[in-house]
Amino acid sequence: MNLVQIIAGFLSGVIGGMGFGGGAVLLIYLRVFENTEQLKAQGINLLFFIPIGITAVIVYALKKQIKWKTVVPLFSFGILGAILGIILTKIIGGGMLNKFFAIFLIVLGLIEIIKGFLLKVSKKYDNIRKE
Repeated sequence: MNLVQIIAGFLSGVIGGMGFGGGAVLLIYLRVFENTEQLKAQGINLLFFIPIGITAVIVYALKKQIKWKTVVPLFSFGILGAILGIILTKIIGGGMLNKFFAIFLIVLGLIEIIKGFLLKVSKKYDNIRKE
């Protein structure tokens, strides 16, 4: 085990435990540093997050921060979506999946940059209005 593995595992766990999708960190690590095929990296990622997800659910449930009436339908349709995703993954293959994942990360990054910019502009506008 090397330092990069330790950092990638730790960051994935922290980010995943916070509910921010630590899988992105783990998938990037597996693809870039370990040269793992996309489909295998996704399988490892899913396995990795079972114990992390269970731990996070227990902690959040104990803090009464889970709205179970909201979760049950989301969970049910999430399972259906996962099954569809598995079927689509087999159809499109690893190469296209690589491209979809890259586009997804780029779009997500751009959305966050735009949100940050709009928030900053909004705060400036609020300060001007208060004066």
